[in-house]
Amino acid sequence: MSRRQALTSGAAMLAAGGLPPAQAHWDGPVVRALEGLEDFAPAIEAYTYLYPLVTMETTRRIMTNVAAPAGTRAPMGQFIKARSYPDASFRDVTAPNADTLYTTAWIDLAREPWILGLPDMKGRYFLFPMLDAWTNVFQVPGTRTTGTGAQTYAITGPGWRGTLPPGVKEYKSPTNMVWILGRIYCTGTPEDYAAVHALQDACRIVPLSAHGKAHTPPAGQVDPGLDMKTAVREQVNRMPLPDYLALAAELLKANPPAAADAPMLPKLARLGIVPGQGFDRARLDVDLAARVPQLAFDRIMLHFRFSGGDIQSANGWSFTTKTGLYGTNYLQRALVTAIGLGANRPQDAVYPVSKADADGKAYDGASQYVIRFPAGQLPPVQGFWSVTMYDENFFFVANPIDRYSISARQALQANPDGSVDLHVQRASPGAGREANWLPAPAGKFQLMLRMYWPDENDPSILNATWQMPAVRKVMV
Repeated sequence: MSRRQALTSGAAMLAAGGLPPAQAHWDGPVVRALEGLEDFAPAIEAYTYLYPLVTMETTRRIMTNVAAPAGTRAPMGQFIKARSYPDASFRDVTAPNADTLYTTAWIDLAREPWILGLPDMKGRYFLFPMLDAWTNVFQVPGTRTTGTGAQTYAITGPGWRGTLPPGVKEYKSPTNMVWILGRIYCTGTPEDYAAVHALQDACRIVPLSAHGKAHTPPAGQVDPGLDMKTAVREQVNRMPLPDYLALAAELLKANPPAAADAPMLPKLARLGIVPGQGFDRARLDVDLAARVPQLAFDRIMLHFRFSGGDIQSANGWSFTTKTGLYGTNYLQRALVTAIGLGANRPQDAVYPVSKADADGKAYDGASQYVIRFPAGQLPPVQGFWSVTMYDENFFFVANPIDRYSISARQALQANPDGSVDLHVQRASPGAGREANWLPAPAGKFQLMLRMYWPDENDPSILNATWQMPAVRKVMV
């Protein structure tokens, strides 16, 4: 029986079950409506598949829409050097961190490779992951993988073939769009800021044709009509579907699907997208255009709760070790894009998130909470760990001491038995406990634990046998 026959039979049975004869004319509209539903599933899949690509491009446009480097923005091919931790006004990416100073750059490999030079970090923890247009971390030079000595790399595009200068190691990108998302650990003191600033200033990014020569980057091209204030995720989510798909089609020309994505291509084609070609808006159904974006994003966020094993939970903390490299797990890739764009590979960082306390109740600044680490049970990492406070949308929240995360660098005070309590609350817990205080907002919030470079001699983070303690509400 064909799909149409089955739908028609179903409509006929509904009529036979008591619909008035006068409503027999419903058969046509009902069948057409039901048939239309079969287009929503592939459309939602296609939207989800393209979500990282569109988000990366929107992020790139905003972060590079300046004539010269300034603050958290710089033109293409120039470093953005964060000189201090972001504050509560930062909206360029979701789930920013307050543990490292970002040193980032966007490059386009379509014309030629780019040369990345990193200085001797002198034993300081750092990593410079490289993300392709689909958010896959295709290379990760850094303390864990390459050591802290000076190093030079050539980042080449998928179609480039040529000869590189001696002493330059090639990193081939799957796409022409690349985001170098460098992080250098910093304690946040004036002295350490100055030391990291010197390292940032020694980082170098130039096109291959300028390698070994004096190079003055050209001024960036500024689009005055670009929205530079609205958060990237909000801009992407409210983008009309025809515009979303048209942008994706253009991006696919320089950032083609991976070979493993072949089964997705027919679904894209149903929406009028063929890699390498422009978008055919005439083929897009009006009903799809109106409904797919919200349905698709809701499906992406539902993956946080119904992930089929991609997300694990323990003691009220949800976490995943499936970040950085996603294969064909498009829902996971889209979810990480939505809540933690730029996430590392699990060998470099794992990010448990908690939205509710030990009793399953959502966090609220009207209450007080405590996280107690038993003696000797702080996160087993070789890099660093921290607990960060976010609002409901994974952005920092303003607080009276400008503290957005808490970690060992706060000189945490231990209890007499060796355990360590973290106080999560809006008001100060008292002068003797402020070192262990993570300020909360007045309303709803959520927490993220960062564990950078899980101990290679202790697999308990990656195999989930080490568990973050539950967050317990304090009865006052």
